Amino acid sequence: MFPRFSQRYAGLPEHMRAECAPTPVASPRLVAFNRPLAEELGFDLAAFDAKQAAEWFSGNAIPAGALPVATAYAGHQFGNFVPQLGDGRALLLGELTDCHGRLRDIQLKGSGRTPFSRGGDGRAPLGPVLREYLVSEAMHALGIPTTRALAAVTSGERVYRRVPEPGAVLTRVAASHLRVGTFQYFAARKDDEAVRLLADEAIARHYPALAEHNEGERYLALLDAVTERQAQLVAHWMGVGFIHGVMNTDNAAISGETIDYGPCAFMDSFHPATVFSSIDERGRYAWGNQPRLAQWNMARFAETLISLIDMDADRAIEKATKVVEAFSERFESRWLAVKRAKLGLETQEEGDAELAEDLLTAMQNARADFTLTFRRLADVLDSSAGEARLGELLESPHGLEAWLPRWRERLARESDDPKAIARRMRAINPAVIPRNHRVEQVLQAAAQRDDYAPFEALLAAVTRPFEEPEGDVDYTRPPRESEKVLRTFCGT
Repeated sequence: MFPRFSQRYAGLPEHMRAECAPTPVASPRLVAFNRPLAEELGFDLAAFDAKQAAEWFSGNAIPAGALPVATAYAGHQFGNFVPQLGDGRALLLGELTDCHGRLRDIQLKGSGRTPFSRGGDGRAPLGPVLREYLVSEAMHALGIPTTRALAAVTSGERVYRRVPEPGAVLTRVAASHLRVGTFQYFAARKDDEAVRLLADEAIARHYPALAEHNEGERYLALLDAVTERQAQLVAHWMGVGFIHGVMNTDNAAISGETIDYGPCAFMDSFHPATVFSSIDERGRYAWGNQPRLAQWNMARFAETLISLIDMDADRAIEKATKVVEAFSERFESRWLAVKRAKLGLETQEEGDAELAEDLLTAMQNARADFTLTFRRLADVLDSSAGEARLGELLESPHGLEAWLPRWRERLARESDDPKAIARRMRAINPAVIPRNHRVEQVLQAAAQRDDYAPFEALLAAVTRPFEEPEGDVDYTRPPRESEKVLRTFCGT
């Protein structure tokens, strides 16, 4: 069933990874399988067998050509540098070439102890596995670069965190698992050759056009390219109200994909200081802080490349600093483009940034739901009941009432008519996101009752985010007061 693996990362020097077999589980059972993604990866679905798939996706059996390795990385965790982290509960099986010719990492997450486990059990509870499956597939459907979920398998064993929970293994697909923290691990050890090998691998995998640059220029261009993708990524996160929760440098992917969905969440009522992560006690990674922290992460990445950028350290620092300092302007440009699109604007005018920010201020004052406000703005354009429906979201309508005429006046200078603009807005502003209360409901059903029907229904809804869902459950609805989930947990 499995396509042929390649072993690019496993072919790097031995000290850059650790070969390690998965720890077998007692009774694996396949509970989720992403057939469209499997087809894209070249799996033989005609030969699909759920029982055999459970053996493979749990780590009980190793597919032909796979070579499980744990990768080494370090990282700044909430600003504090930890020189050795690494894959403590994950194993890279190898790479597959998908139907588009792209190389994709296949990784088991929750497959047992590795040399980097640091005393941990190397396992994953079912809840965090299903959360990552749901949210990563939702992000993909929203058009946001992300790792993806191929399969989820229960282990037949219990994992003990806050409470005993069924164990599970996630099969994750990524453009690569190269992280800022991967570079930091070797830079901290003054292993310039390993950093060079990583940089060359990142260029070959993600930025092949940079190979044409001269050597020093090539690595500065890599910093610039990674910085650009991070700016784009965070602007996309902000546009859907997504809060990653643990933007540590070991969770910053060189590819520009969203990676490691731990205590992540989507905000309901808009407030820039919104934070859900139980371990983010000071709000370091709150929604509104994410651009600043992405720039901080890029500064840490720049530090690892200094010896490659220029033999003269002072010159290298000067060059790298210019790239990092340009992040703010670069992000603001990408973020403004996102806000324009959400407001139905295709042309650019001087006052657009102020118009968008004034809307966010009005939303904050009215405690308006982030997702539905933009969705219902489209209703205002093509429905006589649109303003009333929008008003239902607001504790106080006054700020938005004053803002709407300004928006209408701005839209009048667009070439399309209001109905066409409304269609355009509905194609970019989702109706459905993985709201925290819905996610927790389906995780509890799976973990406590072995009932996966709610998970499958929510997955179907969030992977069609721009469609109004049908059925008995209203997945567009914000949580009632009694349903609110204000804290999310890593599950490591």
